[in-house]
Amino acid sequence: MAFYIAILAALVTGAAGAMFFNLVPDSYLAILAGSIIVVFGSVYMLVYLLINKFFLQKINPIYNTITNLKETEKKIETKPAEQNIENLNREVEDWATNKTREIDQLKEMENYRKEFLGNVSHEMKTPLTSAQGYMSTLLDGGLDDPSINKLYLERAMKSVRRLINIVDDLDTITRLDSGEIPIHFEDFDIVSLIRDVHEVQELRAKELGIELKFAKENQEPVIVHADRKRIQEVMANLIINSINYGSKNGCTSVEFEDHEENILVKVCDNGIGIPNEDLPRIFERFYRVDEYRSRNKGGTGLGLAIVKHVIEAHNQTIRVRSKEGEGTCFSFTLRKGRSPE
Repeated sequence: MAFYIAILAALVTGAAGAMFFNLVPDSYLAILAGSIIVVFGSVYMLVYLLINKFFLQKINPIYNTITNLKETEKKIETKPAEQNIENLNREVEDWATNKTREIDQLKEMENYRKEFLGNVSHEMKTPLTSAQGYMSTLLDGGLDDPSINKLYLERAMKSVRRLINIVDDLDTITRLDSGEIPIHFEDFDIVSLIRDVHEVQELRAKELGIELKFAKENQEPVIVHADRKRIQEVMANLIINSINYGSKNGCTSVEFEDHEENILVKVCDNGIGIPNEDLPRIFERFYRVDEYRSRNKGGTGLGLAIVKHVIEAHNQTIRVRSKEGEGTCFSFTLRKGRSPE
């Protein structure tokens, strides 16, 4: 801008000098040329300094706020105005991008909070209402009726147990989130652990026509370094989940892959599968692909959320692959352990 103003001033000076040159001897031509140069230089420097000072006065407070120059004790006055403007533009763009991202995250968290609270109230309301109904019937005279008093008490107790399970699972997730539940690492054979889980779930699996097996027969011991109790909880959740959503006469298999320092564990079934649009959300608390069917299975809706938290507490990751109508495969890694001498 200073350059263009200086050119304009030089042109005006030249035009005025040309008019004067028509009235004075040729010897004044050199003086006119010198005057134009002096005017150009003077105007350029004056305008440059004024603009520089003006921009610095206006830009510095904004730039200092965005970049926290007070903390770093940087002095923007030592930089040319052009560099300040360029830096300011870049900083403002970065700041705006970060703030937009933060706002989007806050909106997402707020939506998740609202949905979570709605799910919690809904999940707790169901067993509470059920238990209340049975007890009201008993208090209204059903307690004296031997044909229903024990039955209704058992059903009310079942609802109370479901409520307790929900609270316990929520407490587990909260404590895992906050690090209140320590992870006790030890070396153990995960094959033996899974056999124990199979034995506990074998009867239910047979009732639903599901075969529990290892991908390889006569599976050799696989030693991992992890929290045995928590990994047993993970395997129980994954295997129960595969049984509940398996296909008649289907199977749930467990296999292992050696990945240098880690062991990859896979739990796969040929059940009903999970729709693609639901896959990103299945580890959320209380998220259900099929709410009606899930509740009939007796789950709290927190099993996969607990699985994810436990695996992440081991500094590992869990993934899922699924195709609707063909089956689902969960996979996670654990660090290798040392085989006993």
